[in-house]
Amino acid sequence: NLKCAALAAISDIAEVMIVGHATPSDNYCFAMPGTKVRKLHSSRRDTFQVVNSKPFAKINSDVLEVLSPFNVKGKDKSKVDSRFEGKVALLKYYPGQDPSILDYYVKEGYKGVIIEAGGLGHVPALTSRNSWIPTLKRIIARGFFVGITTQCIYGRVDPYVYSNLRALNETGAIFLGDMLSETAFVKLGWVLGHREWIKDR
Repeated sequence: NLKCAALAAISDIAEVMIVGHATPSDNYCFAMPGTKVRKLHSSRRDTFQVVNSKPFAKINSDVLEVLSPFNVKGKDKSKVDSRFEGKVALLKYYPGQDPSILDYYVKEGYKGVIIEAGGLGHVPALTSRNSWIPTLKRIIARGFFVGITTQCIYGRVDPYVYSNLRALNETGAIFLGDMLSETAFVKLGWVLGHREWIKDR
């Protein structure tokens, strides 16, 4: 892993990457996009796997074989921008969960939440007596950000397939496609740490 990572670091790939075993054996590695990787096993060598995408490169001995497009290193020096909003949350939805958990985050000064929902982005919406729709409408109208991801490993959320998903979409919650929940959480903290791009707030 260390040798492969060193080869990836001196390559032309200008990306945040995870470099690690591509198989249970010790024969080659993948350089993988950091925003598209999940740890899928507690102990296997190839525990890190790319989800809904492809590795940037295969690294075998001293050879780096390109597998998918990537940003190429330029001559400009990198700049560290570490502003980050710590008051963001990642919430895993479970059946029967009370939507008042969202009010807790608002009360505690959080700025946004990523809801890891079921399937295509499901939380109780239309027919449920415990509907999340009124709470979501209220907190989003106050400027609280709500992003929707899926608990599934593969696939993406979709706000148009079912009527309850369309109702959820109308609250102003943002469906985040095939973005991994952990990636969405980190990106939300970074974006909300740069609020100068938000006008008339």
